[in-house]
Amino acid sequence: MKAPPRLQALIEEGLIDTVVRQLMSGKEAMVFVVRCGDETRCAKIYKEANNRSFRQAVDYTENRKVKNSRQARAMAKGTKFGREAQEAAWQSAEVDALYRLAAAGVRVPQPYNFCDGVLLMELVTDTHGDAAPRLNDVRFSPEQARQHHATLVAEVVRMLCAGVVHGDLSEFNILLAHTDNGDGEVDGADVPVIIDLPQAVDAAGNNHAPRMLLRDVANLRDFFGQFAPELRATQYGPEIWSLYQSGLLSNDTRLTGRYTPTHADVDLASVMREIDDARDEDAARRLRLAQ
Repeated sequence: MKAPPRLQALIEEGLIDTVVRQLMSGKEAMVFVVRCGDETRCAKIYKEANNRSFRQAVDYTENRKVKNSRQARAMAKGTKFGREAQEAAWQSAEVDALYRLAAAGVRVPQPYNFCDGVLLMELVTDTHGDAAPRLNDVRFSPEQARQHHATLVAEVVRMLCAGVVHGDLSEFNILLAHTDNGDGEVDGADVPVIIDLPQAVDAAGNNHAPRMLLRDVANLRDFFGQFAPELRATQYGPEIWSLYQSGLLSNDTRLTGRYTPTHADVDLASVMREIDDARDEDAARRLRLAQ
């Protein structure tokens, strides 16, 4: 097919040879199947901010680092340069997360290059070498549902141990890929691969990370619970976050799916001291401004 203008530059740079077809168009990007030498890969073209239905909510961008203080000030003021910097940071967040998670052993597409708002990465495929389906497009037996649910909960733990929360994990952004042992035969197994990470957040630096992780895990529970109803009673999300917050979570942690919240007494005196200190600091700040 004719190469879209955004991919023409990659062809001229020799990063891709030809564009095969459009694979999908989502809320934040369009994805094309491309040829790179003997390999088939995919190219993800991020949509401009005003053409995306998924907005850069402050919940996701909270505490994201930028290259320098000038960019940070511009982003805070909302200038044209600041909006451009914010857009670049939004796009590069997925690239950074992919490299970080791949290094941690999480099943994500292998990234190859990022150029002018286009991410070139591995094409995740099924048994026949075609683009792998999303979980939402597949029916599962109870045993398959339990197996894939356990795999994905372990992947969420591995991501969290790497300091990342997906933030928008559901059956719509997990592919069911086929693996083989490299001998060319149709064997191996179907495994979930997590995609779409531009909204990924830093687990330790974002105040909304706990809520997002609970939602991610609840989405997995609700989806696979359609096929294995006993999963609907599990509480992996609160259990995982509680262990993480306590410093007890690792990739080898054995989870139970059960969670009993603790109801510790609130130290009201300490809370009131914090409020008084904040009030005093504000009064001192106002006095300095007045002077």
